[in-house]
Amino acid sequence: MPNVSRYEGGGGAGHLDLILLSVLRESPGHGYAVIAALRARTDGLLDLTEGSVYPALHRLEELGLLTSEWKPVAGRRRRLYRVTPEGIAALRTERNGWRALVSAMELVLRPGAAAAS
Repeated sequence: MPNVSRYEGGGGAGHLDLILLSVLRESPGHGYAVIAALRARTDGLLDLTEGSVYPALHRLEELGLLTSEWKPVAGRRRRLYRVTPEGIAALRTERNGWRALVSAMELVLRPGAAAAS
């Protein structure tokens, strides 16, 4: 399976939002911790760059889906992100959209799907 490193969002920004909100829903954290959690949970298949994650975290905060506060972590000040109630609602919507997309893709990729036309 290909590694999805260097994912830059673009047309898939909603999917990036989905995975960031999902990880932070389970446990608030700073950007690098989110990157490490995704890498660990996907056996390295999702190896996102700081250049894609940090701007997305800032955007989600501007949208009111995350809040953040500076906290000392391992002797350094880090910005810890937490999902807001609006973020939880957005996560639910994004998750439903993802499931619909996966269902549609399965229908298209199913053997014999082209024969129906």
